[in-house]
Amino acid sequence: MHHHDAQHTRPIFGRGFAPAMRVSAVCVLAMALVAFGGSPLTAQTGSGPRVDSLRAEVAALRAQLDSLFQLWRDRGPLPEQPQVDPLERLRAAARAAAGATATDSVSSPQEAQFVGRQRSLQLLNPEISLTGELLANLSNQGELTDNFIPREFELSMQSALDPYALAKIFIIFHQNGGDLEVFPVAGGEEKGDEEPFVEVEEGYIEWRHLPGGFSLKFGKFFQQFSKINRWHLHALPFQSRSLPQMAFIGGGTLGQTGASLHWLLPVQGFGTWEATFEVTRSSNEALFGESKRPSYLGHVNAFWQLSTATDFELGFSGVFGDRVENDVRYAQRLFGIETAFNWIPPGRSRYRGLTLRAGAMVLDPERRGDDLNPDAAKGAWAMGELKMSRQWLLGARLDWVEDPSDTSRSAWLFSPTLTFWESEFVRFRAEYDFLHNPEETRKQFTIRVTFAMGPHRHEAY
Repeated sequence: MHHHDAQHTRPIFGRGFAPAMRVSAVCVLAMALVAFGGSPLTAQTGSGPRVDSLRAEVAALRAQLDSLFQLWRDRGPLPEQPQVDPLERLRAAARAAAGATATDSVSSPQEAQFVGRQRSLQLLNPEISLTGELLANLSNQGELTDNFIPREFELSMQSALDPYALAKIFIIFHQNGGDLEVFPVAGGEEKGDEEPFVEVEEGYIEWRHLPGGFSLKFGKFFQQFSKINRWHLHALPFQSRSLPQMAFIGGGTLGQTGASLHWLLPVQGFGTWEATFEVTRSSNEALFGESKRPSYLGHVNAFWQLSTATDFELGFSGVFGDRVENDVRYAQRLFGIETAFNWIPPGRSRYRGLTLRAGAMVLDPERRGDDLNPDAAKGAWAMGELKMSRQWLLGARLDWVEDPSDTSRSAWLFSPTLTFWESEFVRFRAEYDFLHNPEETRKQFTIRVTFAMGPHRHEAY
C-alpha cells in the first residue's frame, strides 16, 4: 500500500487542495497590494507615473477579487467527493483479477445492505385453500323441493415438512342432493334425505424422489384405480362419477387407509411408464361389505407423446380383497382399464383443445363354499370435452353398466354439458342428465357453480 501526503488526499470544501491554494494566493496577493497601495510609500512619493500604474493594477486586482468572491457565493458549497476505503480497493482488484464483469460495481460502506438469511416463521404455515360447490337442479322426479344444495365445501391444507416429505389434509362438509342413483332400492332412503356430514376425505404424508424412482405414501388417500378416481368432486368434468364406478364402488371414490408405493419405471424410448402397488384397510362397503381385512391394488399406466400437440395414455388397474356379507366371506375382484387422448395445439392451448376419455370395469366376485360363482358385472363409459374458446367448453358423456346383484338388469346415461370459466377461480356448468334403468327414466337439469379460494393446486395424477 502506498502512503500519500495528507495534503493531496484530504478534501477542502469538497475540492482538492490545489484549487483552494490558487484562490487563497490571489486573495493574499490582493490584500498585500491593497495594503501596499495605502502604505507610507504612497504618501512619501506622492503622485507620479509609477504610483498611478500601481494604483491601476490594484484596482484591477480588486475587481478580479470581487468577481471571484461573487462566483464563490453563486456556486455555493461544492459536493464532497466519496472516500474509497482501501479495503474496498483491494476487493475491487480481486474481483477484476477473478474476471468480474464491468457491471459489478463497488459499493461504499454506506450502501452495503445486510439481510438476514434465517427462515421466516410465516413460511412454516401450510398452504390453506377452500373450494365450494353449489347446485341448483330441476328433475322430473319428486316435488319442487330442495332444489338448491350447498353440496360440498372442501378445506385443503398442504405443506412441505422437509426436503423429503410432503403432507396433505382434505376436510369436507358434504350434503347429498341432486345425486344420480343407478339402481334405486325399492323403499330405500333417498340420498337427498341423508344428513350432512363432515369427514377427513384425505390425510397422508408422502415421501417423494426416493432412490430408484420410488415414492411412498402413508395415510388415508384416494387410491390409484384409474386417473379419475384420484380427482376430487369439484374437479370432475361432470357432476357425478361414471355409472360403473357408482354401481361397483359407490357414489363416492375408492379411498381407504394404508400405504401406496409408486415407481417410475426406467423405460426409455417407448413412452413413460409408472406402476403403483397399494395395501389398505378394507373400508369401502360397496366392495367389501363388513370386511376389515387388507385389500390390495395394482395399477400400471403408460404415456406417449405422439406429437407436439397430441398425447395418448393407457392404464390398467386391479383391486383384490374379501367381502363379508351375512357372515359369508368370499373373494372380491374389480378390474379396470382407462384410456385418454389429448389434443392441445401449441400457442393456442388457452383457446382450443380436445380431451377424450374412455374406460371399462369388470366386477368379478368369487364365492367360496357351496355358493355358486355369480356372473361378472360389466360397465363402460366414455366422455369428451371440446374447448371452443378461452372460457367456453362443450362436453358430453355416455355410460352403461350392469347391476352387480342381477346382471340381467342394466342402466345407461347420457349427459351433455356446457361450461363457462369466469376465471380460473370461478366456474359455471350446465348439465342435462338422461338416466334410464329398469325402474325409471330420470331427467335432470343442473346448474353447478364451483369456486376456489387460496393456492389450491391440482395434481396431474
